[in-house]
Amino acid sequence: MSVFSSIYNWFVPKRIHRIHHSMNHPHDVQQKWFHTLIATAAQTEWGKRYGYSSIKHHSEFAERVPVSDYESFKTHIARVRNGEQNVLWPSRINWFARSSGTTGDKSKFIPVSQESLKECHYKGGIDLVALYCHQHPESRFFNGKGLIMGGSLHVSNVNNLPYYEGDLSAVLIRNLPFYADLLRVPSRSVALMGEWESKIQKIAETTVHKKVTSLSGVPSWTLLLLKRMLEMTGKSSIHEVWPDLEVFFHGGVNFLPYKAQFDKIIPPAQMNYVETYNASEGFFGIQDLPGNDSMLLMLDYGIFYEFCTPDQLDQEHPKVKTLDEVVPGENYAMLISTNAGLWRYLIGDTIIFTSVNPYRIQISGRTKSFINAVGEELIVDNAEKAISIACQRSHAVINEYTTAPVFFSDSENAAHEWLIEFDRPPDDMKEFCNQFDEALKSLNSDYEAKRHQDMVLRLPIIRTVPPGTFYRWMKQKGKLGGQHKVPRLANNRQFVEEILRILEEKASAS
Repeated sequence: MSVFSSIYNWFVPKRIHRIHHSMNHPHDVQQKWFHTLIATAAQTEWGKRYGYSSIKHHSEFAERVPVSDYESFKTHIARVRNGEQNVLWPSRINWFARSSGTTGDKSKFIPVSQESLKECHYKGGIDLVALYCHQHPESRFFNGKGLIMGGSLHVSNVNNLPYYEGDLSAVLIRNLPFYADLLRVPSRSVALMGEWESKIQKIAETTVHKKVTSLSGVPSWTLLLLKRMLEMTGKSSIHEVWPDLEVFFHGGVNFLPYKAQFDKIIPPAQMNYVETYNASEGFFGIQDLPGNDSMLLMLDYGIFYEFCTPDQLDQEHPKVKTLDEVVPGENYAMLISTNAGLWRYLIGDTIIFTSVNPYRIQISGRTKSFINAVGEELIVDNAEKAISIACQRSHAVINEYTTAPVFFSDSENAAHEWLIEFDRPPDDMKEFCNQFDEALKSLNSDYEAKRHQDMVLRLPIIRTVPPGTFYRWMKQKGKLGGQHKVPRLANNRQFVEEILRILEEKASAS
């Protein structure tokens, strides 16, 4: 490990210099990638269709190329999965990151090129560690192993050539260079296991005696592993199992609702937490300042960014902004053009710029994960912050939750129905509900207006569900695993009704 440490100590300053260059010259970096992407894809089928060879300016690009979501790209991606090449990107693509489903499909399949692996995902991983080591010069990160919660991988044969589909984490693990593989646990065979419950047990068994210094993964599934580890060992703190553990690199969901649970099993003073924004479509952001939950937007990873306000998404020709036009505090849907052949692709996330010098962001929600039953425009960011406030004031700890609207009836106004699985319930549920409602009002003026004197929205309806309810629901839906997350907000009642049916069936059986 001292060899790795020496090499990285030499390499860290070089990466920090490149990161600072992007921070100081963001528009030059983005323009460079815009022209590189357009030139590289000019002779693809997509590039020829939209005349990439004659595009010189972003205005021409925006005029010719439509804003698209996965449904728009699905047919093109399916052709690449069936063996066609040079459709969206010129280099050979036979890797696909499987992501959670769309309206009509269980899964999305995001193309992963060798360029996106090297210039985006792996560069992001390197910069993540470089920034962490730069911030913590006393770190002993390289004196142990990194435990990575990987997904599963499926291999098929198309025209006598292998094609790979799986969770992004599995794609990354399967392509890691040998020297990076030496720095992580569990073994590749365990990390890529498909059955999630067995995998959790196997990871616990094979890593319990390893010297683990870092964790990487989605908070919900990582927490499941850590609790299993404590059950297996009889310990009360993870540092009794891994005394050298110093950092958790997390992403995929908002960490705030999970922080209290991590603090129960890992003393906060002995642990660092670093948020990342690494999606199937690309590596977008890294928390670069300790104590600041904003993430630095990574501009030099082969991705060209555009942004539009959510109200524009239903327009045939939405108005978009480039990086130099965004303003702090505005809610934006993010569009990306990438070195894997996604063009003006709407990834479905909304972000807020907390700073434009340098460009730092927070994930505020999803373009399709919101509640707007009566004009309240409630987004995930509002919900997460309000729950955190209510929990702090009532000394409660939440495992999982989801919510849905209760629509107007002849006798009652609308409301929001919250199904909450508590790890530690509040002493006074009525007071928790009031604190939560007041926090939502303070965070969202539209919600506050609709709650005025209960004229449109009633007080939130909070239903507590037994421990393990969300786990059983996700298992029943075949959605156990790192890329699957409990949906926080829905503008319909599908998820809430499914969970209530499970509870009714369980009650009837008993």
